[in-house]
Amino acid sequence: MIRTLLRGAANRALAALAVLLGAAGLAFAALHLIPGDPVAIILGPATQASAQVQAAIRADYGLDEPVVLRFLHYLGRLATGDLGRSYQLQRGVDELIGEQLGPTVELALAALVLAVAIAVGSAVATAGRGRIAKAVSGWELLAVSSPPYWVGILLLSVFSFSLGWFPVTGAEDFPALVLPALTLALPVAGVLSQVLREGLEAALAEPFAVTARARGLSRTAVRVRHALRHAAIPLVTLTGWLTGSLLGGAVLVEAVFGRPGIGALTLQAVTNKDMPLVVGLVLLSALVFVVISTLVDLLYLAIDPRLRTR
Repeated sequence: MIRTLLRGAANRALAALAVLLGAAGLAFAALHLIPGDPVAIILGPATQASAQVQAAIRADYGLDEPVVLRFLHYLGRLATGDLGRSYQLQRGVDELIGEQLGPTVELALAALVLAVAIAVGSAVATAGRGRIAKAVSGWELLAVSSPPYWVGILLLSVFSFSLGWFPVTGAEDFPALVLPALTLALPVAGVLSQVLREGLEAALAEPFAVTARARGLSRTAVRVRHALRHAAIPLVTLTGWLTGSLLGGAVLVEAVFGRPGIGALTLQAVTNKDMPLVVGLVLLSALVFVVISTLVDLLYLAIDPRLRTR
């Protein structure tokens, strides 16, 4: 099993490298095709600078070099982990992202754990139970179709402004994390629960489930110990894909709850046309995607032994 996992990890690493190179190329093209003079962005609209100062800035950022040479230098810097320097904040992009990454990762992980827990609990409790399953499914569809910012404002109105149970803004302690994580988790939990419930209902009709019940196992034991394993692969696939949406949704949720993080940094970078910072955030998203895809593939091998022989 270990050899299979290592071979799978090596193949995924090569694919991940190709994806990252493609993302880096597209990011470089976007950086140089979007209208606007980088020097004007660096100086700001109200600043008047001489031609000599502007030329010095172009030379400092390498903007006076041919495009091919700039691209090669760009790839060389990426290979060493250098993402460039922010036009507006005049600091390293990797430094800026590193400062804001922690709160966003904390929020996304809390939302992911919460979403999976809600989905598994709901699906296991309601699979194959007629009207109860339909009623719960209706609430899940409502959660999936509701915009995250609207859910966040609703939770704030009830649990912060009316009941005073949680702080309105901030990220200093655990209570400040609850409502933002719940806002992100509810739509994801709705999708996961729908898929997992369908898989559980199919698994409960299989001969192995009938045999387990005939041996005297309770309905809950059959669902948790036997059917859940068979229904887990679609859940793992969707969880991997939806983790990316959690990071994207964090942009809005962090704004609604006044939390620091990558969301606030992204809004600031896009508003100011700070392209090195935007490109750094794009590469971060690509890296998160390939890491999650690799983990999902390896998890397949751990869940389903039949895949290890292919």
